[in-house]
Amino acid sequence: MRGHTVATLILPGAAPLDVGIPAQVFAPRHGLNYRSVPCAVQAGPVPGRDGLGLHVDAGLEALDEAGTIIVPGFANPAGPIDPRVLDALRTAAFRGTRIVSICGGAFALAAAGLLDGLRATTHWQLAPVLAREYPKVTVDGRVLFVDEGQVLTSAGVAAGIDLCLHLVRRDHGVQASNAIARVLVAAPYRSGGQSQYVPRTIPEPLGDVFAVTREWALRHLEEPLTVDVLARHAGVSARTFGRRFVQDTGYTPMQWVLRARVDLARELLERSGLGIDQIAARVGVGTGANLRMHFQRILGTSPSEYRKTFGGKLA
Repeated sequence: MRGHTVATLILPGAAPLDVGIPAQVFAPRHGLNYRSVPCAVQAGPVPGRDGLGLHVDAGLEALDEAGTIIVPGFANPAGPIDPRVLDALRTAAFRGTRIVSICGGAFALAAAGLLDGLRATTHWQLAPVLAREYPKVTVDGRVLFVDEGQVLTSAGVAAGIDLCLHLVRRDHGVQASNAIARVLVAAPYRSGGQSQYVPRTIPEPLGDVFAVTREWALRHLEEPLTVDVLARHAGVSARTFGRRFVQDTGYTPMQWVLRARVDLARELLERSGLGIDQIAARVGVGTGANLRMHFQRILGTSPSEYRKTFGGKLA
């Protein structure tokens, strides 16, 4: 990508952490040609939440040049939103700009009509309100983020990091995203389908055990991995493992393993000269034909096209 402007639209009562996420992920120091531009309805001071105010140098005109617009959470999201903001978002969307929300920022997208007919998420505490106020939106308050192509929404705070890293993966590939995650000391990959939280009446002391098993699986993707193998490693029954795994990740164990294998294949396509069949064997999917099938189903592209797009970017 040539220079790509990421405009963060800061509304009154903006959540400071939400605002800081795009500034960190899309910082020029990462060398990915992003230009991060905080903006507001007009340049100047913007009251923030939790006692922290902000000052921006750009007004809504910054959205005109943006390739991506991110709307962080803000105070009273179910209240009235400045019509100038809604008009600017609609104009940008019509132009084809990528529109993203973090936490309660989804309310601004919904008020502009950009989420009508789409699936979206926000913080789980706000999800019932978003669903009630905007019945044309299919609200899923369980997941970390939702990618609908041009429009993407995320849950609260930390999920904004996940979504911004997801955008980097879309733009520049896995290796670039992982490099930024390491700088931020963030999880390199949490799928959008992962649950925001796991409500349990009685705490089960298995969280660390399951995390260790997932880490072990990532180191053994080339080996035959079944639910029984993973459950045996975790020291629980296959039934318990399958149930808890879905609660913790949003995927069945085998869905998660397949996505992990595709993710490793993406990284190998980016940074190695291995052939498609060699990569397929290395990540545990068997043949190049299988890898092509999974790539098409999960990513909507082929391994060859992926390598052509992202290969050699971060040698």
